[in-house]
Amino acid sequence: MPLYKTITVNPTTKVLIWKIEESFEELLNEITLNERSSQRVSGMKSELHQRGFLSIRHLLKCEGYSDFDLYYDENGKPHLKDGKNISITHSFIFSAIIISNKEIGIDIEKKREKILKIAHKFTTVKDYQKLHYKDVQIRKLTIVWCAKEAIYKSFNRVGLTFLNHIYVYDFSMYYNDTTAKVEFEDKKERYKICFLEFEGFACAYSLLIEKKND
Repeated sequence: MPLYKTITVNPTTKVLIWKIEESFEELLNEITLNERSSQRVSGMKSELHQRGFLSIRHLLKCEGYSDFDLYYDENGKPHLKDGKNISITHSFIFSAIIISNKEIGIDIEKKREKILKIAHKFTTVKDYQKLHYKDVQIRKLTIVWCAKEAIYKSFNRVGLTFLNHIYVYDFSMYYNDTTAKVEFEDKKERYKICFLEFEGFACAYSLLIEKKND
């Protein structure tokens, strides 16, 4: 069972990361899916996506949950029936979940050069052009993307954009955390961001620190 990493963030928050090495059949044989999930898996054209979907159910199993404990709201945000918060991510051969009593989000992305071409769509490019090495730019921009994606999943409101509403404060690659803020419509929120890198991938998860309503 390739449970790749477990991070106990605090007494009520845990991150679990899975490295997907099993075949579709191996993953499917060890879990039970509800009817809706079975239909979703059958409708996926990519086996990579199918295996990612199933690996998430294995991560749930590690924490004592099953597919029947998971449901999605009208915006597609996942929830657990016991009231705990959950966020889910999958990228190529890695998947992850974060479970907490607090509002949280998580994202994994493969570090690829193409992020340099789309950076202007989700952040202020000049903040990263001062980095002299392309590989450092790619690393840092991927982490910023992951952080914003994690916050987007947590905030969960239609119309929120990475570029205009989510700001990640600058950080050193020597440390594994930073902070971020969201200002959108009547809501202002502040988050702690933690990140890590492994095998050509980046992962970031967000923890809500402060919430204000105007």
